[in-house]
This record gives sequence, structure tokens and C-alpha cells, in this order.
Amino acid sequence: MKICIDLALNGFPKALPNPLVGCVIVHNGKIIGKGFHQNYGENHAEVNAINSVENKSLLHESTLYVTLEPCSHFGKTPPCANLIIDSKISRVVIGSLDTFSKVNGEGIERLKASGIKVSTSVLEKECRSINSRFFTFHEKKRPYIILKWAKSKDGFIAPVNQLKPFWMTGKASKTLVHKWRSEESAILVGKNTVIKDNPLLTCREIDGKNPIRLVIDKNLSLSRDHLVFNNEASTLVINDSVDNDEHIKIDFQAFIPSLVRSLHQRGIQSLIVEGGAQTLHTFIDANCWDEARIFTSNKILGKGLQSPVIEKVANFKESISEDELYYYYNS
Repeated sequence: MKICIDLALNGFPKALPNPLVGCVIVHNGKIIGKGFHQNYGENHAEVNAINSVENKSLLHESTLYVTLEPCSHFGKTPPCANLIIDSKISRVVIGSLDTFSKVNGEGIERLKASGIKVSTSVLEKECRSINSRFFTFHEKKRPYIILKWAKSKDGFIAPVNQLKPFWMTGKASKTLVHKWRSEESAILVGKNTVIKDNPLLTCREIDGKNPIRLVIDKNLSLSRDHLVFNNEASTLVINDSVDNDEHIKIDFQAFIPSLVRSLHQRGIQSLIVEGGAQTLHTFIDANCWDEARIFTSNKILGKGLQSPVIEKVANFKESISEDELYYYYNS
């Protein structure tokens, strides 16, 4: 199963919003087939693993290991459970249940009904962990939420009376942030960030897919001259009056519940919140976040806008050139 997990991670982020899945087929203690879900809309891991087996006559006495319960429904591809049955595989070992409503145990029941021996919950925690976005979206009915910001060495998120765009961290950190953007469905900022920084919110530093840009503008007062409204990526404006292909109407009196519900309805599986401070505090105060990624630069501002604070011990940290990056996970 550990090999399956490593295989599954090779699908990130191209397999999204589908789950990351890895599969290994073993005959008499020897691996005879491997596969993972490589790209959204293409073959699932089980299909690729079965197709990779040179001698298909060995399948009837082989064990298939897979990180996630085989699907049982027709989507962009046929059900994997059916293929496993048709291939006459004798045993299946599954890491975690697929709680998506169209599967949710049905794949397992279909395998058992055909006479296949099924074992479940093998390295379940690890198998669920690699699909945090998928499980959060389907079980909590909201996007997986990542908070991200950078602060100075003395704890400020921005200078006093900022009159032009200000980048707190170094080039290596900026490139990493652009990589993160390419891995998530959407990115969110407030109106003040658009006014002060005029950001593009794209992943232009790397070769990747731009996220959907979300801008909080309650009264629709922002000029469309800002870069966030250019044609390099889709932009949705969160407001209290208009709801269409370019706007999301929410209840600002119940901001977080209304927002995450609306994003779920639009199929947005994951979200990076890039600030500023007021927007970040809103998510922190509501305890509606899954990860926080906080850069500390070597700059000293002396005064400025105070950085938000996560009242937890960082799970781990790493150095990104001259910056320190702290990761927090909200259990």
C-alpha cells in the first residue's frame, strides 16, 4: 500500500478534482502491474495497473492493492469495479472508502458479490491524507481551504500607508507561491488587496493552470481596470446583490457559511486565501481553514499592519532561500 500511495502522488495536480489513486497488482509476492490516475478524465489507476500486466492469465490468482475504493459508477470512464471483476482478480486490498455519494461502499459490495475477497482500511489514515481536498469537498460540503501570507521578521504583514505593490519575500518564495496557485481550484483576496497591490493572481512564474480568481467586493465598487479582471484567468466577484457567471451573491451577515456553500455549489474543490489581514482574520476567527502556510522574511519594517496569528505550534518549517516557511494543519 505504501507503493500505491507513492504512485498516487504522481497524479498531483493533474488528476484533480478527481482523487489521487495508486494501484499495484501482486502475484506470488511479485509486483506484476502498477498504475496511477494520471490526468482528470483519463483512465483510473486500476485500469492503468491492469493494462500494464503483460501476462493477463496471472490476474485470476493475483491481489490488487489500491489506495481508494474502486468506483462503481459511470462517469468520464467506466466503473473500475466492473473491470476488476471481469479480469477475475481473486483479492482486492483497499486503503480507504470512497465517501463520494455515487460510490460510498457500493464498489466494495459489488466486488464481494462477485466472490472477490476484499480487505479494507489498510493504511487508511495515509490514504485519506493524500486526498484531503477530495474528502473535505464531499464530506464537509466546502472547499479545502489554505491560508497563505508573508510577514516581516518583526511581525508585520504590510508597511504603513502602503502606496504601491510590496512583495515581502524573495524570488524563490514567489515562485513557490505560483506553484501552489497552479495546484488549487481558486484563489481569494479582498477588495483592499486589489486596490493596494493590483495583483494578477496567476501562476505566471511556472508552467501551470491558473486558478479561478475570487474577489470580495460587496458593493461592486472596484474598477475593471485592475489586473485581476484581465483575460488571463476567470474572475468571480463575491458580492451581496448579483449572481451569474461572473458574480457570486452571498449573505455577508453569515459570510463564511454562505461563501463556502456557494463555492461548493460551483464545484470549487480547493481554495487559497491570500489576504489581506482582514480577510485572513475572517477565516481564522471562524476556524474555517485546513492549512496555513506562513512565510517569515528577513525584512524588518519597524511598523506596519500586524500579521494575523495562528494560535498553534507549526507542524513543520523549511527554509526557502532567505525566507522561513511555517506549515500549520488544522485538525
